[in-house]
Amino acid sequence: MYTRHSVFLGLTAGLTGLLLPARLQAHDPELMEKTTITGRADSLLNIADAASEGYVGEDHLEYRPLLRPGEVLETIPGVIVTQHSGSGKANQYFLRGFNLDHGTDFATSVDGVPVNLPTHAHGQGYTDLNFLIPELVDTVHYRKGPYYADVGDFGSAGAADLSYANTLDRGLAQLEAGSFGYARALFANSSNAGPGNLLYAVELSHDDGPWQQPEDYQKINGVLRYSQQQGDTGFNVTAMAYAGKWNSTDQIAERAVSSLASGRFGEIDPTDGGDSHRFSLSAEWHRETENGHTEVELYGVYYDLDLFSNFTYFLDDPVHGDQFEQHDQRGFGGLKAHHTWQYDLLGMDTESTVGVQVRGDDISNGLNHTEARNYLSTTREDNVGQISVSPYAEQKTKWTDWFRSTLGLRADYYHFDVASNQPLNSGTRDSTLVSPKGSLVFGPWAKTELYLSGGLGFHSNDGRGATTHVLPNDPTTAINPVDPLVRTYGAEVGVRTLVLPDLQSTLSFWWLDLDSELVFSGDGGDTEASRPSRRYGIEFANYYTPNKWLTFDADFSWSHARFRTEEYDPITGNPIGRQIPGSIETVLAAGVSLHDPNPEHGFFASLRLRYFGPRPLVEDDSVRSNQTLLLNAQAGYRFNRTWSLAVDVFNLLNRKDSDVDYLYASRLPGEPADGVNDIHFHPVEPLAARVTLTARF
Repeated sequence: MYTRHSVFLGLTAGLTGLLLPARLQAHDPELMEKTTITGRADSLLNIADAASEGYVGEDHLEYRPLLRPGEVLETIPGVIVTQHSGSGKANQYFLRGFNLDHGTDFATSVDGVPVNLPTHAHGQGYTDLNFLIPELVDTVHYRKGPYYADVGDFGSAGAADLSYANTLDRGLAQLEAGSFGYARALFANSSNAGPGNLLYAVELSHDDGPWQQPEDYQKINGVLRYSQQQGDTGFNVTAMAYAGKWNSTDQIAERAVSSLASGRFGEIDPTDGGDSHRFSLSAEWHRETENGHTEVELYGVYYDLDLFSNFTYFLDDPVHGDQFEQHDQRGFGGLKAHHTWQYDLLGMDTESTVGVQVRGDDISNGLNHTEARNYLSTTREDNVGQISVSPYAEQKTKWTDWFRSTLGLRADYYHFDVASNQPLNSGTRDSTLVSPKGSLVFGPWAKTELYLSGGLGFHSNDGRGATTHVLPNDPTTAINPVDPLVRTYGAEVGVRTLVLPDLQSTLSFWWLDLDSELVFSGDGGDTEASRPSRRYGIEFANYYTPNKWLTFDADFSWSHARFRTEEYDPITGNPIGRQIPGSIETVLAAGVSLHDPNPEHGFFASLRLRYFGPRPLVEDDSVRSNQTLLLNAQAGYRFNRTWSLAVDVFNLLNRKDSDVDYLYASRLPGEPADGVNDIHFHPVEPLAARVTLTARF
């Protein structure tokens, strides 16, 4: 259960400061009522600022088969979570016309602590959710578009905050076993500890996957949280620890499948893989008053990754191969604080908040040429210090019974300090952006609200790119540094209705421009800054609960993505095209859940369909991916208050689709020196089952 405190800040902070002392009254405005949100079944009328804002609760997650922890984000309408390499890597994310790579333009946090990693060795905004324990997630609060003053870097397409529970109703012991060497054990419980509560959880897992080269993914995960609530004041302190190591089967060329011993599940470089660690400590304090709310959060995180990949095989080095090592080690920490006050302003219910977010990253990363994980040469090594300071303000006013507004203003200051092994690529950069945002909400009429939202946002570019003046592997070739911060512009028109009994529906039409696109580069296995882009689309989300033992959901989204300018082939002079490779177009996610109304015993089941439509793989749209269609199921039985048994089945139709597809040049032994342009894909896992025995105590 999650209590949402209204957080509304204003463009008119100066005026409000002058008026507040005279107009502040101790009252309980209708607009400012605290509202308890448990999931998608709860009404967000008079709460949400846009049709695309929402919550997912623990009840929706409980009956959902999850192949990967990151798939918790697939509970957000329109989001696709997939993988193109080993399970220990960050997932691949798609939303609103984006191939988000490993997290760029989608801001993710867990209990307010940001997960996205800027200036990362493998991709800007790298978002690794392998440390997540889905059974502890209480709510997922998602928002899309650059309309929210408290959402900054990476949040243009959307943002999600996953909140862990402070306490568990009952302890949990769980054993899982399944296909392809999958095994998992989880123990979680909470207990009274003095005046507060202590939550603790430990997770161990192993998975080989269907691959010719077993992944041997080994993971250990732990959470320890102390929380206390006394009257209107409370706090929590949370420690998390994660360690994982794995072998990878990277995406493979279509032309190589017939020659591989395990076909679609074969590998070309059996030495790919990696290991990663994450340790975090965070503390949150909050206080409620009669007319306001204050919240302060501090966090510190240590993270490292050592990743070996080979996407092009023998294209650049026909003798040793093209395997490269990306290593990233960093400590980062920050502060988030805001204060909200409620008052009567000229007879109108009003909430205002001022806040600030501060983050600093101390980063050491590099790129090396390797063979079978053995060092050959260094492409680049960098130490990067990156600091951001972001004050914001927002104000929400209820002008009439049928009209309310939110106006926001955010400022972001970034400082980059890069020390590179190539002196010409060292230096410092500073950048500042100011971003106005706002929403107008009309209604509710007949349990229906209309929304008009708009705002400016941004994403940061890799700090190394902001100071790079020559190619790292060729210092004689000059290149232009990228802009540190890239402006985005977005707007949305939407409707939310509960007019039909037990059915919640939202419909939104959205638009988003980027001053510079980040696109996948096959030869480097990462992303690079490119042309400005434009996206628009439609989302239609539905959640139906006709009774307490039956739930339906059906979400559809369609996106149109194009570069706004044309580029031309330097040799032929012909236009390259304006399609954005990998940009998602059509997504359909639907499911039904059956759960016995008696929590002590009974049958439960769910069936879920996920459709991931074809996408352009090249700018002229001459090559497109195939569709991906997955059907997953769960069935189980609660024998009594303590014991239950469940079976999850993945890819029930045993389809031979792809998790993700790319088009680029690679070279196999004996092929021409300039390689072969080909589709490279990572297959979905075949039909698989997992059995889970659960004890609640």
